[in-house]
Amino acid sequence: SEAEAKAIAERIGYPVVVRPSYVLGGRAMEVVFGSDELDRYMREAVQVDPEQPVLIDQYLENATEVDVDALADDSGAVVIGGLMEHIEPAGIHSGDSACCLPSVSLAAEALATIRLWSAELARALHVRGLINLQFAVRDDEVFIIEANPRASRTVPFVAKATGVPLAKQASRLMAGRSLADLGLNAEPKPPLQAVKEAVLPFRRFPGSDTVLGPEMRSTGEVMGTAASFGLAYAKAELGASEVLPTEGTVFLSTHDRDKTGLIAVAQGLSGLGFRLMATDGTAAHLRGAGLEVETVLKVHEGRPNVEDAIRSGQIQLIINTPIGRQAAHDDRYLRRAALDYHVPTITTLAAARAVVEAVTALRGQNDLPIHALQNLHGTP
Repeated sequence: SEAEAKAIAERIGYPVVVRPSYVLGGRAMEVVFGSDELDRYMREAVQVDPEQPVLIDQYLENATEVDVDALADDSGAVVIGGLMEHIEPAGIHSGDSACCLPSVSLAAEALATIRLWSAELARALHVRGLINLQFAVRDDEVFIIEANPRASRTVPFVAKATGVPLAKQASRLMAGRSLADLGLNAEPKPPLQAVKEAVLPFRRFPGSDTVLGPEMRSTGEVMGTAASFGLAYAKAELGASEVLPTEGTVFLSTHDRDKTGLIAVAQGLSGLGFRLMATDGTAAHLRGAGLEVETVLKVHEGRPNVEDAIRSGQIQLIINTPIGRQAAHDDRYLRRAALDYHVPTITTLAAARAVVEAVTALRGQNDLPIHALQNLHGTP
């Protein structure tokens, strides 16, 4: 019942993820940050099908998600094939999040815990072949999200990044070979930083919104490799048809939870020579940190407004991180205008930080380096 759901949410604390246990015709999964949003979700979910239960999960805010692909044989030997750090925070579907291999920001202790737990879980589940595990790390504390004794969508990416054909080796393990027979005795190290980015089809569907969430919306993925994370991320964005600007004006608009973290992003962009433009609340917060910011009106506040600025080519990059359904709905018009006029739009603070690194790397490059996988891994 609604009352039972609310009681559970109060016991585990906010924020939470709520989702129906059925698939066909059900309500979408959603992150809620307060009782009003939970009440609204529960009313809508019950209206769809009052006979079906709703599941409530605690949401780890500002956590980093980690994907692990590992190989195991029937002797209990386990080798990590790839440990990938997500760019977008936990709560964004893993299929929609960019990820990097190797990890670039996680502490050594957290990585050691993830590797230990991955091996122990593979043995406990008697895996022979591939297993995919997903973790979340917040303040260096590790949480396990799920373990799937099967191949995952990240296997091709890991294979290309490391040169180890995970699917082929997994099939040999399932046929009775051992990791020692295959010469797989240690976690492979990629020769370059590799970044996987999701390909999102928003421009093909009129009226769609670019905000990412717990439900997967991507239709493919691309990969970028380079000596540094910033350049690898920039190449992955280019492969996903998202051309990052190296100069111009950035529009910034974030919810209150992200305003403190936005300061470092804005400082980085300002240091690269970008002009900063923001709506009133965000602009005031950034000015308080000593940044020079131009204020622009929201659409309902009059004209010229931010949508006019997008359509007239005055804005080259948008960082917009709404929280909650109402905030996402309120800013939908500017994200739609950005799609129409091919202005890159970043909807998470973590991705915004990655963009600063990418633009910094691009500013120091005359030509993008190209690496053939055959040359990287010495394969014919």
